[in-house]
Amino acid sequence: MFAEMIEKIDSLVWGWPLIILLFGTHIFMTFRTGFIQKDIFKAIKMSVTKDDSAEGDVSQFGALTTALSSTIGTGNIIGVGTAIALGGPGAVLWMWLTGVFGIATKYAENLIAVKYRVKSENGTMIGGAMYALERGLNMRWLGIVFALLASVCAFGIGNMVQANAVVTNITGNFTVPALPVAVILTVLVGVVIIGGIKSITKVSEMLVPFMAFFYIAGCIYILIINADVLSETVSVIVSSALSPRAMGGGFIGTTVMTACRYGFARGLFSNEAGMGSAPLVGAAAKTANPKRQALVSMTGVFWDTVVICLLSGLVMISCIIKYPAIDALSGDGAVVAANAFSCIPYVGVPVLVVGLITFSFSTILGWYYYGERACVYLFGEKSILPYKVLWTAAVFAGSLVELKVVWNIADILNGFMAVPNIIAVLLLHKVIADETVKYSGVHLNDVSDDEIPTIRNVEKGILG
Repeated sequence: MFAEMIEKIDSLVWGWPLIILLFGTHIFMTFRTGFIQKDIFKAIKMSVTKDDSAEGDVSQFGALTTALSSTIGTGNIIGVGTAIALGGPGAVLWMWLTGVFGIATKYAENLIAVKYRVKSENGTMIGGAMYALERGLNMRWLGIVFALLASVCAFGIGNMVQANAVVTNITGNFTVPALPVAVILTVLVGVVIIGGIKSITKVSEMLVPFMAFFYIAGCIYILIINADVLSETVSVIVSSALSPRAMGGGFIGTTVMTACRYGFARGLFSNEAGMGSAPLVGAAAKTANPKRQALVSMTGVFWDTVVICLLSGLVMISCIIKYPAIDALSGDGAVVAANAFSCIPYVGVPVLVVGLITFSFSTILGWYYYGERACVYLFGEKSILPYKVLWTAAVFAGSLVELKVVWNIADILNGFMAVPNIIAVLLLHKVIADETVKYSGVHLNDVSDDEIPTIRNVEKGILG
């Protein structure tokens, strides 16, 4: 009964009101930033350019890969499968569009995260929606709400669910017992997070490019094998997204509204644009000015949704078309993904398994940092060690228990977490537009004159 109630609440939270709020913000910020998406390739080049002279804890590339480590997760595979299973093939197009427009919101939320960041008591940078709300809008109470939601929901969606996915995939595909896998995973996570952001960043810088390259290469290989149905795949995606029709080839018949709903919801959930998560690490980057890091951070949506989610969708739909025996009607994204990839000899299953394991492990690392920063905002630096202990304990627990209810609760909190962040973005839209113009062109590499205050100075300013 409780599980059913939580599932219904989850469906309501991730229904049309939140979808409209998030996607509407994406469109609004696209125009407000002068279609910042046009600078995506400049931003990609910038993401691998060091800016060591600027203040910050990690490189821009390190901040990006850490954000990507949490964003590129099971949603890029199972989430895409769920969108296809429940919304039909047309959901892939709508999912892709959330990425195209979501780039602008990711840019906006990271810009204000850097602009309003502060130095913590131990000299590290800390920023995010809570500081944008507090320093930019004098709404500390709403910053506290955001930080509470972020620190709590991280344990579900960024920890226990991901740990369970790692162990389930390893035990299911390699017939090894769950307990030793859970112990090894817990130790690995503990070793990485004990070193803080610099340790997490080093692992992310190595792991994220590898896992992304491996998965993208595997998907491209599968699409080459399925080249004979690729044009039909694209046609089916576009036509079912734009007109209601009954689908053959194992697909359900869906309306345009159904395809929109599931495509938008899974896309928004996958790339986290508007959630306020990525700015928590973006604020720690060594960057000359807010716009520079915002540009680097927005490339995360490009890689996550515009590239990886699209490839996942093309692979699954092309496999379903080519191999009619695949069941696309179960409504279970994991089943759809597994059935599609398993039809490809030799490489299909390894691509899926390695992708899910590495994506899930990296998500645990990225979300730890998000939760830690939110916890520091609430309780100060003294809370870091207890948070590390709780985090590693949750990894072990999540590895060995059924987590459907935990997933749904975390999903709900994740949706609520987006609201304070979107409020900050929308109310500070003029600041975002002004900063975008201020650092345009030749001024993009100039060091900002903005003072980076300490937490103590911020408290004095807020309290008068």
